[in-house]
Amino acid sequence: MNGTPRLPSSFPSTPGSGGRGGNRNGSGSGNATANTSPVGSLSGSGQTRSSLPSVPQTSTTVSSSAPLIPVTLIDAPSQRLYTLAIYGLLLVWRLYDWWLLVEEDTHSIALFVKWACIDLIFLFGVPLLRIPWLEWSDTTCLSAYFLHAFINGMLMFRIPLPIEGWLLFLTKTLFDREMSISENSVRPASILHNASLIMGKQIINILPEGSATMNPDQLTFCIESSHPTVEIPLFFNQTKPQHIELLRFDLETNKNETITLSHKEMKHRTQLDEDVTVINYITKRPGLYRLHNVIDRSKLEVQRRMSDTLVVTCPKGTIKSTSSSKCVGDLSDLTMEIEGTPPLKVVYSRTSNKDRSIHHFQSIQPENFVSPLLSSNRASTVVPAGSQDVSWARAHRISVPLNESMIPSGRWLYSIDEIHDAVGNVAKFSSGADDGENTYPKGTHLEQEFIVHERPVARLSGCDSRSPLMVAKGRSVPLSILYKSTGRDRILDRTQAPGREPPDTSHTITWKFSPLNSLTKTGDHGNEVVEQEFIAKTAHHNPTIREPGLYTITSVKSQFCEGEVKVPESCLLLNPPEPQLTISSQKIDDKCAGNPIGLLVDLNLIGTPPFTVSYITTGPTSSGGEAQTEHDVKVSGLRHQFELKPENAGHYKYHFTSISDSVYESHHLTGAGLVLEQDVKPPAVAVLLAPRQLDACLDGQVEMVVSLHGKQPFTLEYELIYDGKREREKVSGIEEEFYQIKTRPLLKGGEYSLAVTSIQDRTGCKIFLNSEAKFTVRHQRPKASFGYLQGKHTITQVVGEFVELPLRLTGKAPWKVTYRNINITDSRPKQRSASSPNDFIRVLEPGIYEILTVADGQCPGTVDPKASRFEVDWFPTPQIKVADTAAFIEQGNKWLKREVCEGDIDAMEAQLTGEAHISFCSPKVAAILTFAGTPPYNIKYQVRHKSDRGSGSVINKGFEAAFGTATISMETSKAGSYEYTFTEVSDSLYDYYTPSKPLVIEQKVNRKPSASFVKPGQSYKYCKDELAGDEVIPIRLEGVPPFSLEVDIKHQSSSRPETVKIANIESTKYDFRIPHRVLSLGIHHVSVRKVRDSRGCQQKTEYGAPHVQVQVYDVPTIHPSESRTDYCVGERISYTLSGAAPFEIFYTFEGVQRKAKSLSTTFRRIAEKPGNFSITGVSDRASECKARIKTTKLIHAMPSVKISKGKQVWVDIHEGGEVPILFEFWGTPPFEFTYTRSTNARKGQKSQVLETRREVSHEHSKTVMSSQEGTYEVVAIKDKFCSFSTQKADNARGGQKLLQF
Repeated sequence: MNGTPRLPSSFPSTPGSGGRGGNRNGSGSGNATANTSPVGSLSGSGQTRSSLPSVPQTSTTVSSSAPLIPVTLIDAPSQRLYTLAIYGLLLVWRLYDWWLLVEEDTHSIALFVKWACIDLIFLFGVPLLRIPWLEWSDTTCLSAYFLHAFINGMLMFRIPLPIEGWLLFLTKTLFDREMSISENSVRPASILHNASLIMGKQIINILPEGSATMNPDQLTFCIESSHPTVEIPLFFNQTKPQHIELLRFDLETNKNETITLSHKEMKHRTQLDEDVTVINYITKRPGLYRLHNVIDRSKLEVQRRMSDTLVVTCPKGTIKSTSSSKCVGDLSDLTMEIEGTPPLKVVYSRTSNKDRSIHHFQSIQPENFVSPLLSSNRASTVVPAGSQDVSWARAHRISVPLNESMIPSGRWLYSIDEIHDAVGNVAKFSSGADDGENTYPKGTHLEQEFIVHERPVARLSGCDSRSPLMVAKGRSVPLSILYKSTGRDRILDRTQAPGREPPDTSHTITWKFSPLNSLTKTGDHGNEVVEQEFIAKTAHHNPTIREPGLYTITSVKSQFCEGEVKVPESCLLLNPPEPQLTISSQKIDDKCAGNPIGLLVDLNLIGTPPFTVSYITTGPTSSGGEAQTEHDVKVSGLRHQFELKPENAGHYKYHFTSISDSVYESHHLTGAGLVLEQDVKPPAVAVLLAPRQLDACLDGQVEMVVSLHGKQPFTLEYELIYDGKREREKVSGIEEEFYQIKTRPLLKGGEYSLAVTSIQDRTGCKIFLNSEAKFTVRHQRPKASFGYLQGKHTITQVVGEFVELPLRLTGKAPWKVTYRNINITDSRPKQRSASSPNDFIRVLEPGIYEILTVADGQCPGTVDPKASRFEVDWFPTPQIKVADTAAFIEQGNKWLKREVCEGDIDAMEAQLTGEAHISFCSPKVAAILTFAGTPPYNIKYQVRHKSDRGSGSVINKGFEAAFGTATISMETSKAGSYEYTFTEVSDSLYDYYTPSKPLVIEQKVNRKPSASFVKPGQSYKYCKDELAGDEVIPIRLEGVPPFSLEVDIKHQSSSRPETVKIANIESTKYDFRIPHRVLSLGIHHVSVRKVRDSRGCQQKTEYGAPHVQVQVYDVPTIHPSESRTDYCVGERISYTLSGAAPFEIFYTFEGVQRKAKSLSTTFRRIAEKPGNFSITGVSDRASECKARIKTTKLIHAMPSVKISKGKQVWVDIHEGGEVPILFEFWGTPPFEFTYTRSTNARKGQKSQVLETRREVSHEHSKTVMSSQEGTYEVVAIKDKFCSFSTQKADNARGGQKLLQF
């Protein structure tokens, strides 16, 4: 066969299969031959086909494209078959998972992920096997995988599929099975959905009369570029149209035309129900459409309901404006152009800053416009008979002006939102995307945005009619103009966002100017007026003016708006005269010697006060040289007089250089009479150089320096004044310029004055002086002493704490106090700096402290000998020890207390006795612990636990003894040895003082005995008839024997247990036998209630402790769920079991003994055929008891019915005719059946039930006459015992259900 040539379109030979179709002549070649020609050449009739050339011997080396599984092991067709079989098994598994979801009426993402992974492994794993014909590409794998993933999503998420019905049928066929009475797995659908029980159908058909209507819902239609076509619905009732004509009136020309629908257009129809058909006519042209003629299949004209449908141009609009910038108070001055079929309605929105409002205009139409659409009672036809005028439906373009006052400033936006035409079309404009048939994107032509700016306001600042502007000649000055706005006192765009550049505040100022000589007598502008303009870049940019005259602001204008000029708007600029100075002087002579000592200068000024006159003094210095100094004289008026008296003798020159007034600054003086000269010989002078504040100590001396001027030698007189007394002193022959005065010791305190009264130099003139200095002498010396603490100079303090010894100091701060501790030998004195009269000395060591010396910041002081010492002492530290040793047993460094049981209550009572003694008492023994110190006491101790099992623990505790008594609870919660170590003790003075040798008390806590079951949770069970023998329950005991035991036995239905007591158990193992008297039928819980050992320790079992269960079983029973004995095929016979599952049920059916198992307390089987069903016995696993039972059920066959001999019969009748319907029955009479009359099924439509009737027949057949159209079929049948119905089949997933009458 391999030698046969193949056509080019045939499949290639299977690789590796040549061995099976090889050379049969034994040549040993297993290779197939090939021919490039599809058909071998023939030489003539009867000649054989020419031989084919031999194919070269193939290499024995396996190619890289060979199958992964060698074909010698499994040939290629078998590999493909196995792969297909695996795919089929996966498909069945997939449908089984889907069927489970259908049964549970749910969905599962886990199953979707599961099958996505399985498909991924299978689809991408098969090409890796390199099986011939299954080596698809990666693109094919991806396509197949996504297809499978899509199908998995539809199945596992329960998305309805077009083939879901077939899949349900397939899965029910595969998986819907149930156990029958014969112990066979059967499909309930094959029993319940027995199509042979109800057979036949009779259909009666009556021809109807039809009608046609265009657009019965009065829908509106419009055409535009984005919606170029519309669909006009044509409704046909109870007819099948064959020919349709429409009449169209053109809106522009008023001409009409007839449109005939083609067969292609009539094929696109929609069946709303059984009788109504809709055909949508698609048109692109506006106009008025009317249904003109309709002919059905019988070539008869169908009745038409007259109605007109308008198709117009969709309404649209635009907004136009002259400018986008406005000023506050301007009109909006915009126009809305609306286009559509009038009358129109426009809805627009106005947004002022963030305030948005909606407005509308209605009845927008041309003048003298008449339209039938304006009538309130609108007819179905808008064009009367005989008329063709439809010009009223044409689209009109109408301009709607809109002028509104624009207040306040900011960003304004006008926007067209909706346009309604007269037909009812609504064009909604949205700023987003197109999201509906009548919603359009909002373009810029539908919006107009304005920026409303504030109007500027300007006025002068710092210059008005009462305050002219005074400027020096030839100088310029800025004209201060305050620039604001009408809204917020500043020019600011409300649309300005935070963080952006500030708005443009440039503006233009216009003013008029008149020179001074042209002003009128009233001060107004004269004939000479000059208009000037200034462009300011910012709000604070002002123009500069120079010429004297009257300036008046006439206008202000910003970049967008004209502004307002407010008062003051005029400013008068004046040039005052330059300041001038005239000087006159007079000599001042010494009255004693007649020498000149200075000048008296008079200044006469011209200008604008106040003035500042500057002059330069040139004269000798004290060192003999010459120096120049500058001086200024402040003059508030036009005249001034002052003296020039130098201190040193010599020639002096005074040159007045400049003068300044309120207008001119540093005006240079020129001319004669500005220089004054004089030779000066001043008299002798003495000046007392005293500090500003001087305090002297009592018994101290005061020293002061006097500065002397004149010709040596000097004679100086001074006096000391105090307490109303004067002490005069005279010193002669002073050759120095400075002399130091030193007073005698001042023995009294108070106010003193030292005054220099006169001086006389070599000229012999005595000059009287008034130089005086005052100072204070203290009334007493500084003093130091210790203050009192609680009325005494002693204090007792806690060890280790600082003590602040109070000081009492007098004098002037700061003080320096020297002290020492006289109890410490060789101790050096210490010094303390005190800043307060009530300061303190801080010490740590006990002893007697003594103040040695004291001094304040200026004077030494004295120490009060009566309060110069202070004694510091310590309080004693608290101590702890055992006072009553009889209550304890001393063992080394600790005390032993009596043993107690685990969990017992034990305590020690603390009692204050005598000199702060505390005793500890327990219920049977007592120990007294003595505390020395100051109550109340705080004791800290450590509890160390050493367990018999496991590791120990350490707990730190404490208690407080406030009123002399306290109780310490002993630790008994865990067994073991407890050691109480009292580590720290504190009283009201010392915080937790640690004794050098802590007190230790030890006590042993014995463990509680325990009792537990060897096999906790074990269940002991037996039948009710076998209660003669008691079951043995082993119990394990822990403790010191002998034991006494109490055991609770509680029935599950009882709230109170029965208690069994056992005494003198000498072993740690005990076999417990339950007394028969405490057991009853049911489940019992056995638990240990209490156990006690020989040490007197006992333990009660807590709730929820391990227990065992004793279950007394009764024999199992079985009871039918229903009391009836007659059943039908397809019904389920159910029984209720009592006992412990699983159960074994023994029964007979059709004379055959059978056995079934039930894992629950319900036993149910479906009756697949008639017969007698009898239960003979039942047993359960909990007990080995078997109950003998005899209960029988009778299973009857299902009744059946046929209509029209079980066939489907079509009968056509005329209106008013009748036809017989024959029903035949099988079963046990009487028969009760239900049949329905439904609408006749049509293509693409589901039949609907019109009426349901119920009849009774005592025979096996019955005839019913009918004259109504419809499909007649039986839906339910019932005989004496059984019934069957198909009425609920649609609601049941598993198929039809039985009808119970």
